[in-house]
Amino acid sequence: MQSGNLKFKSLKRKYPRFVYRDYSYKISGRNLKISFFFEIPPDINFEPKITIKNTSKTVLDGIDNLVFHLGLIEMVSYWKATCSPIIEIRAGYLNKEQIKWWQDLIAKGMGQFFYENKMSFQKPEIISHNNYAHAHLLLSQKFTNQYLVPVGGGKDSVVTLELLKKNKKRMRCFSLNPTDASRKIMKIAGCKNPIIAERKIDKKLLELNRKGFLNGHTPFSAYLAFLTVLVAALFGQKYIALSNEKSSNEGNVKHLGKTINHQWSKSFEFEEKFRKYSKKYLIGNVKYFSFLRSFYEIQIAKMFSRYPKYFSALLSCNEAYKTSSGTRKPTKKWCGKCSKCLFVFAALYPFIDEDKLIKIFGNNLFNDKSLLPIMQQLTGERGFKPFECVGTKSECRKALRLSLKKAKKLGGIPYLLTKVR
Repeated sequence: MQSGNLKFKSLKRKYPRFVYRDYSYKISGRNLKISFFFEIPPDINFEPKITIKNTSKTVLDGIDNLVFHLGLIEMVSYWKATCSPIIEIRAGYLNKEQIKWWQDLIAKGMGQFFYENKMSFQKPEIISHNNYAHAHLLLSQKFTNQYLVPVGGGKDSVVTLELLKKNKKRMRCFSLNPTDASRKIMKIAGCKNPIIAERKIDKKLLELNRKGFLNGHTPFSAYLAFLTVLVAALFGQKYIALSNEKSSNEGNVKHLGKTINHQWSKSFEFEEKFRKYSKKYLIGNVKYFSFLRSFYEIQIAKMFSRYPKYFSALLSCNEAYKTSSGTRKPTKKWCGKCSKCLFVFAALYPFIDEDKLIKIFGNNLFNDKSLLPIMQQLTGERGFKPFECVGTKSECRKALRLSLKKAKKLGGIPYLLTKVR
C-alpha cells in the first residue's frame, strides 16, 4: 500500500493538472440552474449541474461566492478520477489559509478512497490564479429563526423533524435528489413546500469509471454542508439542522498511521471546521450544526420507534440506490445483505415489535446465517468496522445484547443472536 498502485502512478503522469475553470448560474423559469466547468488537460472536460427549485430572482445578488464554493466541493468528485497532483483554481480566489483547509478536507474526507485504491494520502498542490477575493454574501434577504432540515430516507432525519415539531420550532424541509422514502417522510411530517435540489453528475465521469479510472468514496456530507448554506441564504433560514449523531466520530481502520473514518464529513471535527470556515469565508449569519450530535445511533433508534407512522417510509440502505456507474437500475428496497441493513435492523429490534420490523425489511435478518461475518465486523470481532454509516462497535454489541434479551422473552432465539457474546 505504501508505494501506491500502478494505475494511480500512470494517471498521475498522464494527467498532472486538474482545472476548476469556471461556473455559471441563472434563473430559468422559477429555478436556479448552476453549472460548473472542470478540465483535466489535455482531453477531459466535465460540466456537472445542480438545480435549486422555486428560487426567486431577487436573491441572485451576492451569491457568487457561495456558488464558487459549491463548485470547489463538487470538484472533488471529478478530481478523484485521476488524483492529479496539481489543482488549478481559475474560477475564483483562495488564500493560503483556505488552501490549507481544502487540502485537509481532501486528506481526511478522501481517506477511505485512498485506502481502497491502495494509495498514499494525497495532498495536491492547489494554485489559485485570480488575485481577487469573493465578498461575503450580501443579500437583501431577511433571515428568519426558521430551521432548514435536510431530509433523507432514514430514522435520523425523522427524529430531528419530530423533535423540532415537539419544541414548536419553525422549519423548512430540504431534500437533494429526493428518493421515494424522503418524499414520504416529508409528507408524513407535514413539511409544506419543501425545498428541492437536483444534482446531475456529468455522464463522462461514469464513462471514466467504467474505463477503469480511479473511483471510490467522496465526502458527501461536506457537499451537503456547502449546498445547505447556499440554500439557507437563498430562502432565508438562519439555522441548518443536520441529523448527524455522536457515533459518526468513530473511525474504521488505520491506513499509513492515520485513522480512516467513512463518516468523517458527518463528524464533530468536520462540523467545527466547517462552522469556522463558513463564518469567515461564506456567510456569518447562518448557523450550521447537527441537532442530534449528543445522541448515539441506538438512542436515535429508540426515539424513532415512537413514531410508527414512518415505519413504511423508512429506507436507508445505500445498496438500494446504487447504479454501478450507470449500468443498472436502483432496486429502491432494503437489500438485507449489507452492514447498513443489519445494523439498522439490530438497532431497531429491541424497540419495535418483531412482526412490524419484519414488515419493514421483508424478513428477519437475524435468521440469515450469511450475515454472521458482517455482524462480527460490526462488533469488532472480525476485521474492522464496515465502511458504512453504522453505530460504534460498542453500541452494536449493546444493540445485539438488547435484541437477545428481547428474543428470549419472545421464546425463540434467531441464529445470529445465538452468536452474541
